[in-house]
Order: sequence, then C-alpha cells, then structure tokens
Amino acid sequence: MMSTSGIEGILNQIAQVIAVLLGEIPISSQLRTIKGLSTIYIAAILACAGDLKQFAHGRQLLRKAGLNLAESMSGKRKGQIVLSKRGDSKLRKYMYLATLTLVGTNPLFKQLHKNNVQVKHMSTQKSIFKLLGKLARILVGMVHSEESFTPEKTIIQYNQAA
Repeated sequence: MMSTSGIEGILNQIAQVIAVLLGEIPISSQLRTIKGLSTIYIAAILACAGDLKQFAHGRQLLRKAGLNLAESMSGKRKGQIVLSKRGDSKLRKYMYLATLTLVGTNPLFKQLHKNNVQVKHMSTQKSIFKLLGKLARILVGMVHSEESFTPEKTIIQYNQAA
C-alpha cells in the first residue's frame, strides 16, 4: 500500500509534466494570467475543447460543452428551460470545477458571485452558471485579442451591461 506522501509526490510529478507540456502551447501562457485557474484546469479545458481560436464567441464553447439552454418537452407536454447536456461532458465538468475554484480564489469572480447572490437575488447555482458563461467568454476573448487577463476590463464591461 502506498503512503499519502508517495501519492502526493506522484501527483506533483504529474502536475510538473503537465506544466511542461502546457509551456509548448502558445495560448496557455495567456490563460495562466487568470489568478486561480490552475494548470490542471487549463490543460483539461484545452484537451477537451481544442484550440480556442476556432470559436468565434464564448457561447460556441458553451455549446460544445453542452451548456446551452434547451426546452424540455415531449408530445403535448411543454417543459422547462434546462441545460441541453448535448456536448462534451468532460469539458462541462472541468469548466464547472474551474468556475467554482475561481469563485473561491479570484477576487473578481468572488465579487461578481457576491453581487449576483446578494444584489440580484440569484440562487447560488444560477450565479455559478452565469459566471461559467462569463469564463467561457473571457477565455475565447483573451485568445482572440491575444491579451492577458485584466480584471479592470471585465468589471467595466460588467458595469456597462448592468
């Protein structure tokens, strides 16, 4: 049986290998500028989505992940609006986990989540999914503009839209 320190050592080695491999991908250095987005999440998102330059807008990335809205209906019954879940489940999972991590560590996402829950009276889950969409738009926008992440731009755009 392997000890806990042995497992941690192996996980650290894997993380180092992933970091080295990500260094070979040009857009990964841009994505690393987002505070709180770990190399594991960046690697998983890029592995599932491929080159982010292929997407014209963040909504296309969400659609690939199966996070677009669809109506649940059957026959005569007309249902609720739900997530389609017709897409890459791994991409959906890692986008969700990355968003949860950002809400916990990144001051901008913390502030946006707090605003959604307290001021706009959204449920916590609804706020997380709204921020997931924002993350997708940020990732695609960063790759297209070839700029690093700047929280000031996100706040300005967020305040103008509100």
